[in-house]
Amino acid sequence: MTEENTVYHVFAVSDGTGATAERVIRAALTQFTKPVEVERFGEVRTVQQVKDLVQQAAEQGAFIVHTLVTPDLRRAMFEEGRRRNVSTLDLMGPLLDRLSDLLGTSPLARPGVYGPMTEAYYRRIEAIEFALGHDDGRHPEELEHAEIVLVGVSRTGKTPLSMYLSYRGWLVGNVPIVPGIDPPEILFRLPPNRVIGLTVEARRLATLRRARAQRLGGQLREYTDLARVREEVRHALRIFHQHNWPIVDMTSKPIEEAAAEIVAIVEQKDIAE
Repeated sequence: MTEENTVYHVFAVSDGTGATAERVIRAALTQFTKPVEVERFGEVRTVQQVKDLVQQAAEQGAFIVHTLVTPDLRRAMFEEGRRRNVSTLDLMGPLLDRLSDLLGTSPLARPGVYGPMTEAYYRRIEAIEFALGHDDGRHPEELEHAEIVLVGVSRTGKTPLSMYLSYRGWLVGNVPIVPGIDPPEILFRLPPNRVIGLTVEARRLATLRRARAQRLGGQLREYTDLARVREEVRHALRIFHQHNWPIVDMTSKPIEEAAAEIVAIVEQKDIAE
């Protein structure tokens, strides 16, 4: 078999269902194009099971990613992997250790307590992955699948709002309004209730941009110029009004309040239609 045709193997191992490990693996694999088979092994509760899995991985040339929480099993996985020359990655161990130091207490080390793999849980994971994949105008051709699309000029809060709403289970994308660049055509084909325009008072927006420019270590004079910012805000508002997109003013509004307003707009218009 040539290198181009090689199929790589990854084992998702857990003392619970293994769903968490598998989802993390599959999310990471979206960044690669080579063929990878992911096999899930749940309910691993004994050292012997660990040894058997490591032996199987050695025979298949597989890489093991695990979320074992019991110290004995984590230790066995590390030692067996090293003994058989199998690469293993402990997803939970370092996090549990850090949290233990922070909280001043030992973890429960109780298998399978990450929470039930409910439909709501899977929905949240799907929504977060969607928001990350459709941030800042990426993959606009897929926005027809979004339930909410946030649009606005730079620093109006599109990304943090997208992430907050996605954590609540909404499929959200966001698209920047940039002077001199037409918004993607797909926005104009979407139902108006799914596209939300975000705006911020120009003086406040200029202040936010100056703070960002300072963090980036640059002047970015045109980006922070108040007259230019005012024109950007006016330009965006013209687009919002032209296409009858609802507008949410983010000037002095916390994310939680803005998210509630957006959800109310979307749900109210859905009912009306």
